[in-house]
Amino acid sequence: MKKAGEERFPDQFGRSARALSDYLGMGVQIAASFAFFVFLGYWADGKLGTSPLMLLVGVALGMTGMVLVLMKVLRQANKKK
Repeated sequence: MKKAGEERFPDQFGRSARALSDYLGMGVQIAASFAFFVFLGYWADGKLGTSPLMLLVGVALGMTGMVLVLMKVLRQANKKK
Protein backbone atom coordinates (compact mmCIF):
# COMPACT_ATOMS: atom_id res chain seq x y z
CA MET A 1 0.00 0.00 0.00
CA LYS A 2 1.29 3.49 -0.88
CA LYS A 3 1.82 6.15 1.69
CA ALA A 4 0.18 9.55 1.20
CA GLY A 5 3.39 11.30 0.09
CA GLU A 6 4.58 8.64 -2.38
CA GLU A 7 3.98 8.95 -6.10
CA ARG A 8 4.58 6.63 -8.99
CA PHE A 9 7.73 7.37 -11.01
CA PRO A 10 5.87 7.97 -14.32
CA ASP A 11 3.74 10.64 -12.63
CA GLN A 12 6.79 12.39 -11.22
CA PHE A 13 8.66 12.12 -14.52
CA GLY A 14 5.73 13.51 -16.51
CA ARG A 15 5.41 16.52 -14.23
CA SER A 16 9.17 17.11 -14.35
CA ALA A 17 9.24 16.90 -18.15
CA ARG A 18 6.39 19.40 -18.42
CA ALA A 19 8.14 21.81 -16.04
CA LEU A 20 11.40 21.41 -17.97
CA SER A 21 9.68 22.18 -21.27
CA ASP A 22 8.07 25.27 -19.74
CA TYR A 23 11.42 26.57 -18.52
CA LEU A 24 13.16 25.75 -21.80
CA GLY A 25 10.42 27.59 -23.67
CA MET A 26 10.85 30.60 -21.43
CA GLY A 27 14.61 30.56 -21.97
CA VAL A 28 14.21 30.39 -25.74
CA GLN A 29 11.74 33.28 -25.71
CA ILE A 30 14.06 35.43 -23.62
CA ALA A 31 17.12 34.62 -25.73
CA ALA A 32 15.25 35.13 -29.00
CA SER A 33 13.80 38.49 -27.96
CA PHE A 34 17.24 39.74 -26.91
CA ALA A 35 19.07 38.38 -29.97
CA PHE A 36 16.48 39.75 -32.40
CA PHE A 37 16.88 43.34 -31.22
CA VAL A 38 20.68 43.13 -30.91
CA PHE A 39 21.01 41.80 -34.45
CA LEU A 40 18.53 44.39 -35.70
CA GLY A 41 20.64 47.14 -34.13
CA TYR A 42 23.81 45.67 -35.59
CA TRP A 43 22.22 45.50 -39.04
CA ALA A 44 20.95 49.08 -38.76
CA ASP A 45 24.44 50.28 -37.79
CA GLY A 46 25.82 48.69 -40.93
CA LYS A 47 23.19 50.32 -43.14
CA LEU A 48 23.20 53.75 -41.49
CA GLY A 49 26.85 53.99 -40.44
CA THR A 50 25.92 54.97 -36.88
CA SER A 51 28.08 52.40 -35.07
CA PRO A 52 27.53 51.63 -32.14
CA LEU A 53 24.42 53.76 -31.55
CA MET A 54 21.83 51.41 -33.06
CA LEU A 55 23.52 48.39 -31.49
CA LEU A 56 23.13 50.01 -28.07
CA VAL A 57 19.50 50.82 -28.82
CA GLY A 58 19.03 47.18 -29.84
CA VAL A 59 20.57 45.99 -26.59
CA ALA A 60 18.24 48.27 -24.59
CA LEU A 61 15.20 47.05 -26.54
CA GLY A 62 16.34 43.44 -26.13
CA MET A 63 16.63 43.85 -22.38
CA THR A 64 13.18 45.42 -22.29
CA GLY A 65 11.82 42.46 -24.26
CA MET A 66 13.47 40.04 -21.84
CA VAL A 67 11.87 41.77 -18.87
CA LEU A 68 8.44 41.74 -20.54
CA VAL A 69 8.66 38.03 -21.32
CA LEU A 70 9.77 37.29 -17.76
CA MET A 71 6.90 39.36 -16.32
CA LYS A 72 4.42 37.49 -18.53
CA VAL A 73 5.72 34.13 -17.37
CA LEU A 74 5.63 35.19 -13.72
CA ARG A 75 2.05 36.38 -14.06
CA GLN A 76 1.04 33.04 -15.58
CA ALA A 77 2.83 31.15 -12.81
CA ASN A 78 1.03 33.20 -10.15
CA LYS A 79 -2.35 32.50 -11.78
CA LYS A 80 -1.68 28.75 -11.58
CA LYS A 81 -1.12 28.98 -7.82
